Amino acid sequence: MITPLFLALVLVEISDVIFAVDSIPAIFAITSDPFIVLTSNLFAILGLRAMYFLLADVADRFAYIKYGLALVLIFIGGKMLLIDFYKIPVSWSLLVVAILIGGSVMVSWMKTRREDPARIHPKE
Repeated sequence: MITPLFLALVLVEISDVIFAVDSIPAIFAITSDPFIVLTSNLFAILGLRAMYFLLADVADRFAYIKYGLALVLIFIGGKMLLIDFYKIPVSWSLLVVAILIGGSVMVSWMKTRREDPARIHPKE
């Protein structure tokens, strides 16, 4: 029997596939190897929902993570536009992504620490 819960599950899984297919251009910005593109999309489909809930929780804890992720998307989009003129090495791309996300986490952590020290080190 098909129940409303089953239909909800089907809808959630379809949205997982849509978001995984949406990430294909970002993967091509990193590599053109079809095996890596395929396997990364398969893992994206398997782990996307868990990653979404993790990012939703992290976004509440770190105020500037949204800006860091936006800058990462801008960088990847720019890299994709420049691919015919200049190929940015993968190591540089990973370094830029790590700096952007790590920087946004650090700035958020410093802001939270300055605003409410009791939140970082609660009294027991």
